[in-house]
Amino acid sequence: MRRKPGDSVGPLRLRSIEGALFDLDVLRGTRVLLAFFRFAACPFCNLRVHELVSRFDELGGRLTVVAIFDSPLDNLRHQADRHRAPFPILADETNAYYRAFAIERSIVGMFKAAFLRFPSVLRAMLLKGFLPSSFQGRLTTLPAEFLVDEQGVIREAYYGKDIGDHLPFEQVKAFALGEAR
Repeated sequence: MRRKPGDSVGPLRLRSIEGALFDLDVLRGTRVLLAFFRFAACPFCNLRVHELVSRFDELGGRLTVVAIFDSPLDNLRHQADRHRAPFPILADETNAYYRAFAIERSIVGMFKAAFLRFPSVLRAMLLKGFLPSSFQGRLTTLPAEFLVDEQGVIREAYYGKDIGDHLPFEQVKAFALGEAR
């Protein structure tokens, strides 16, 4: 069942690319963008992580990001290390949390983005070097992002309609800074 605003985010424990066991409870008292991505080499996903890393300071230290990938940890580590993210990047190798959050899969969503977001994927691959070099994970996983308040309550649940569909950064920033939408 899809998560919705007002739901508790619940427990979440996964391995980070550093190898440590990450527990979402350590972020209690902090606003969080909980972001579920596709496989580790996904150009759209890496472009989004790049955006979150490069614009992280705009969040004013009032929100952190937790990025979860549908990939084995060793592959994720190989792909994500270059981001040098100031936030945890985690591997859900068994898809336990993908199931718990009802993260969707869609062949249509995969092909839709390939056509409608073609300039973005070209930018990701040619200008940023985010090439889909390894397909360890599911190709049809759609992204989902959740804005979680300091008490662990979901305030916004955003399920992507295609593989490149994410919450607008300005909406994430407004939530971080406590501004009304």
